[in-house]
Amino acid sequence: MKNNALTVILGISVFDRAKEAGHVQTLLTRYGCSIKTRLGLHEVNDEFCSQSGLILLELFGDPKEQEKLEQKLKVIPGVEVQKMVFNTGM
Repeated sequence: MKNNALTVILGISVFDRAKEAGHVQTLLTRYGCSIKTRLGLHEVNDEFCSQSGLILLELFGDPKEQEKLEQKLKVIPGVEVQKMVFNTGM
């Protein structure tokens, strides 16, 4: 691992999965080489499937490409994006 390495995590809250999931998925596919890990969460049981969801992304590669993905996600109505940056270099 390089000194001063950064780990970037994006949290994406999708308020209406049925309406916005296609837009979000298109961007995640387009920027797939910038995504190291992807985790999707939503409430589901035998009687209920939530219309909202949360996606966590661990980003990889060119910071400029990561920034493009973040900015494009932020303009989708019904989507909120939060970013965490960790200094993982020792």
